[in-house]
Amino acid sequence: MIGFRRILCPVDFSEFSRHALTHAVAMAQRYEGRVTLLYVAPLLPSVSTFPPSVDPVTMDPASPQGLCEELRAFAGPLRDQVPMDVALLEGDAARQIVEHARQGQADLAVMGTHGRSGFERWVLGSVTEKVLRKAQCPVLTVPRSAPDAEPGVFHRILCPVDFSSSSLLGVEQALSLAEATKASLTLLHVVQWMAEQELREHRHFDVPEFRAYLYRDALRQLRALVPDAARNWCEPREMVAFGKPWRQVLQLAANDCSDLIVMGVNGRDAMDLLLFGSTTHHVVREATCPVLTVRGA
Repeated sequence: MIGFRRILCPVDFSEFSRHALTHAVAMAQRYEGRVTLLYVAPLLPSVSTFPPSVDPVTMDPASPQGLCEELRAFAGPLRDQVPMDVALLEGDAARQIVEHARQGQADLAVMGTHGRSGFERWVLGSVTEKVLRKAQCPVLTVPRSAPDAEPGVFHRILCPVDFSSSSLLGVEQALSLAEATKASLTLLHVVQWMAEQELREHRHFDVPEFRAYLYRDALRQLRALVPDAARNWCEPREMVAFGKPWRQVLQLAANDCSDLIVMGVNGRDAMDLLLFGSTTHHVVREATCPVLTVRGA
């Protein structure tokens, strides 16, 4: 079973990042792990680079101890629920988060998708997306609309699958989480179906039969991904849909009231970033439940 023992939670002292911290603590409780609370103070660039009415927070050389105390106070009672460390860094937020996760061999990073007002709110979206693209460990993004977490419990997990090697890692992670939390699991494959114009251009082709073939073949592949032993405790559901992948993922997650989406994401070449932008990007930005992204090679 895959576990999360070393959990990194970057915060910006906003209520949104406190909300993400509750999820980090919940995961640590489930896996008997440890949470590192990280704050990255931005370097102060020239005033002309800031948008209006921005008051950035920088780290005074004499204030690290005070900031550590602020971090502990920010965590509040959550500090008593799991072992927790605090860490302070300065510089580019995304770069520092990714490097701290690598050096600390983090098993999971947990981040909110909205920041506080001012400077953090202006940059947090791009910071989260950069961490998603570059972090070697899985990343759990928590939207502000996500309900408060139970102790690492998920009831309905949705795992989109495109049969790439990275999405198969996502299936492995989703199965492990479903086993640990006794959750139901839905595997979804979305066929990017032809637009109406393309269908008219191929009217000589047996479109209904081809569509039925794609459906049957995808369903067969989805069923083959679930080991027989897992069906004794998981009762997975396999589904095939047609359309834009991100739209279908979000629609099914909303219809099923999913409380977690698990997605395998590709590596770091140009095509991977294009795919990230068109699918994972939309799901992470618009999902109303947490999204766990698992990095492929």
